Amino acid sequence: MGSGLSELIDGNAVHVCLDMQNIFAPGNLWATPWLPKVVPIIEEIASRHAERTIFTRFITPVDVGSARGRWRQYYSHWPEALHSNLPPDGLELVPELARFVPPAAIVDKMQYSAFVGSELRSRLAAMQANALILTGAETDVCVLATVLDAVDLGYRVIVVHDGICSSSDEGHDALMKVFHGRFTHQIETASASEILSSWNSNR
Repeated sequence: MGSGLSELIDGNAVHVCLDMQNIFAPGNLWATPWLPKVVPIIEEIASRHAERTIFTRFITPVDVGSARGRWRQYYSHWPEALHSNLPPDGLELVPELARFVPPAAIVDKMQYSAFVGSELRSRLAAMQANALILTGAETDVCVLATVLDAVDLGYRVIVVHDGICSSSDEGHDALMKVFHGRFTHQIETASASEILSSWNSNR
């Protein structure tokens, strides 16, 4: 259940969809079992606001030696996830969402937060973004890291509670409680239908 929106969403909002890639689809290496449930919800948002949508992709290094610091230990544990070991389309967006690019944009990243080592901040500045509507995977990893960075940067942060997913139900549920209970003045959570109704009324 979402906490609802504090105010209407104006035309400078940007939909940032995190890491909805083939590698996270069921049957693949980092499968997120209920990713298919959120894809249609993300499709609905992207279809109405494709020009205000940015998709991120989590890009893994070619080899362990290319990773920074403790990421080398991480990829030593997950050698199958190295770019060179994945199928050619492993890091691509799932087909249902790839069709929105363009006009939607893609930003690649190599860390959990979409703001670290990527073009996201400059793209948002160019779009005069004042609010971020966040969807994607995973709730307790990349969504969490990106949400907290967005809060620190001063954006209005809106998490689409039926448009995010995780491979851990416990992790997802715990993070939703944290968002609702600890960040009520800085993080809003709402359903896709609430967001689309509000956003459309201001465009």
